[in-house]
Amino acid sequence: MNRPKLVAIVTGILALALGIGYLILVQLLDFRDLKPLPPLPAGSSTP
Repeated sequence: MNRPKLVAIVTGILALALGIGYLILVQLLDFRDLKPLPPLPAGSSTP
């Protein structure tokens, strides 16, 4: 196998891995539902 073909295959695998990793990350963040913070108790101050 010549070098340019090997570089193309490795680059393709890396691109697929990054794409799949990104999709998994987005799904995990969306799964959390990004719930808002609970209201602060009366009389407490914000930092």
